[in-house]
Amino acid sequence: MTELIARDVRVAVGRRQVLDQVNIRLAPGELVGLLGPNGAGKSTLMKALAGLLPCRGVQLDGYPLDRLKPAERARRIAYLPQGAEAHWPVLCREVVALGRMPHRTPPRHDRAVIRRVLEEVDALHLAQRPFDTLSGGERARILLARALAVEAPVLLADEPIAHLDPCHQLRVLDLLRRRAAEGDGVMVVLHDLSLAAGRCDRLYVLHQGRVAAEGVPAQVLDDPLLARVFGIRAWRGQAERPVLVPWEVMP
Repeated sequence: MTELIARDVRVAVGRRQVLDQVNIRLAPGELVGLLGPNGAGKSTLMKALAGLLPCRGVQLDGYPLDRLKPAERARRIAYLPQGAEAHWPVLCREVVALGRMPHRTPPRHDRAVIRRVLEEVDALHLAQRPFDTLSGGERARILLARALAVEAPVLLADEPIAHLDPCHQLRVLDLLRRRAAEGDGVMVVLHDLSLAAGRCDRLYVLHQGRVAAEGVPAQVLDDPLLARVFGIRAWRGQAERPVLVPWEVMP
């Protein structure tokens, strides 16, 4: 069971402070949503949590992330970047197989993992297709399968449903929900407030490089925060899950 913690994380790009005193906790068994307007620092934070940016304050099970060997970090944290692309004409199953590179497991085991994650993202039928022939949504599912194939206890997914149709958006979030239920810590960047409210255990909202709010969705996504951070009003409802629909821009 692996816990990822960020304490007072700061990241600057040139003279611009992109992240300032950010505190984050991702515990095993939870699906955490990371929200915020464009330019809030969400992708930068995900890269910092994945150990891909030089910064201090990120710990994995109490050990500084920047002191871990790259191979060990790659086994323990799977990262799906925003808008990830690949343009080489390799088969999709070979793209997914890249997720097994941090491990030294028998090929038979790797093949079983690759098949399972392709089934989980509803893409087994794409296994023999060249990656560069896929649609944007199909590519997104293959790249998610690659991240899932790592079988890391921490999964960081930056906008994994951005290019998906509504059915596959729900399927992917339900899949991430199951991974969390099995003990993984999963953090996902989302822009759909209703899906975040209905699927996530906790939310962090970033605004201008700082954490503007943190907690369970019902407490975080209140009207004052929506107005202050997102500049919107929203309609609220309740079905099996909470429903929150952006309705109008604040004057």
